[in-house]
Amino acid sequence: MNLSDEVAVITGGASGLGRATAETIAAAGGRVALLDLNEELARNTAEELGDAAAAYAVNVTEEASVQKAIEDVMKDFGAIHINVNCAGIGAASRTVGRDGAMPLKTFNFVIQVNLIGTFNTLRLCAEQMQKNEPENEDGERGVIINTASVAAFDGQIGQAAYSASKAGVVGMTLPIARDLSRIGVRVCTIAPGIFETPMMAGAPDQVRAPLIEMVQFPKRLGDASEYALLARQIIENPYLNGETIRLDGGIRMQPK
Repeated sequence: MNLSDEVAVITGGASGLGRATAETIAAAGGRVALLDLNEELARNTAEELGDAAAAYAVNVTEEASVQKAIEDVMKDFGAIHINVNCAGIGAASRTVGRDGAMPLKTFNFVIQVNLIGTFNTLRLCAEQMQKNEPENEDGERGVIINTASVAAFDGQIGQAAYSASKAGVVGMTLPIARDLSRIGVRVCTIAPGIFETPMMAGAPDQVRAPLIEMVQFPKRLGDASEYALLARQIIENPYLNGETIRLDGGIRMQPK
């Protein structure tokens, strides 16, 4: 899919991986709808990106909230060709800790945001994508990119909820790609390692150093622009479908 003039719906688009992806798509001539819980930050980001961007306040866990945003995007842009799901939260809690069993609401909240929020958005975007005219001789009408994590494969101590949520994103990638094949929509997932994002910004050196040590090469945390580069490559490569791609510098997470 050629990015020029295409419309991308990006959750978590106001910062981190989502913002970097929005910047990359806009720079390539695309238009971006930034869906984010932080309305002020989303508006500021949209203003910085210029006429190619618009902001929408969205809670991805709420059906009505996402539905309203998709309706507004369709009114504002007229179509949706790309959906990149970056909205997510990180949370650490042991199954049984000093204060007893992990509260079920903690586990449920992480699943709601990371897994159900992703599905909630992509299903509504795909519904609109099926209305698009085919982009090429293959009949492509859209591309969906989800964000998992290497924690889906080697989660650390305290990451039961987070790993489960991201493993769910990995697990639904192929079935959804199969579901949407009949309408010409491709689906892939990126599983990032440890990236320089707002969630990591405040981490002290004693937290960052062991993580960097687990990375094979290059010996650093990932940059959001590298996530955006892979997202662009997925969008533009018509034969990438149903795949989860680790983007992690060869990291393999130790238990803690």
